[in-house]
Amino acid sequence: MFLGVVSMGLNGIIDSFVFFPDKQLIGTPNDLEMDYRNLWITVEKEKIIHAWWVPAPDPGAVVLFCHGNAGNISHRLDNLAGLYRLGLSVLIFDYRGYGKSRGSASEEALYADARAACARAGELARQAAVPLVVFGRSLGGAAAVGLVEEPGISGMILESTFTNLADMAKVQYHLPWTGSWLAGRFNSLDRIKNARTPLLFIHGNQDYIVPFELGKRLFQAAPEPKEFIAIEGAGHNDTIETAGQAYYEKLAQFINSLKMVES
Repeated sequence: MFLGVVSMGLNGIIDSFVFFPDKQLIGTPNDLEMDYRNLWITVEKEKIIHAWWVPAPDPGAVVLFCHGNAGNISHRLDNLAGLYRLGLSVLIFDYRGYGKSRGSASEEALYADARAACARAGELARQAAVPLVVFGRSLGGAAAVGLVEEPGISGMILESTFTNLADMAKVQYHLPWTGSWLAGRFNSLDRIKNARTPLLFIHGNQDYIVPFELGKRLFQAAPEPKEFIAIEGAGHNDTIETAGQAYYEKLAQFINSLKMVES
């Protein structure tokens, strides 16, 4: 029992270094002239998370967007607008503790919230008879990789994401001794091996928050079909600005190559 209490305490400390939620929404898709609908998604019969459904007219796909570790969905309006301009419908959701979503953030909750949001996005994709694409950015990449065995996903985009928490701790906190007890946390490196859909990786080669090398290692562990796009000169938060229109051209090329799969 004592060890269990200690483990829970350590996990709570670790989560406090990973999640930086903001409860205040700073805008809505209407601010960028996108119609949207608030959705409330039930997770595990008791937790409720908040999402925005932004439907495009005559969409080419539905994108489930898994955002990074700070802020909330309202801080991703530019991402929403870029995908919407490509003719894509987007479901973006907040993890527990972020924005209007209830509860507290944790690794276990992150994966459960992503699964519930994916199920809802799958329903919307089937209604529109279009492919479902999962897009995970930074920590959202871990949430996305946690979905690789979920049914009905046509493809996955992973941007500026990492291998596991141990590797990130070595980079961010210079703690070489963390490998034995953090490697299992947010372990995308093992999960990616079970991917069953086409994968597109995007990473800035000057990313010092999630180093380029971690993105490459994750890519190398993934099965085919896969593609890695290195954005020359980009850091962690300026991939779109650095790549310009070529960024969206690549997204469109990848998404247009996907076919709807049965769930």
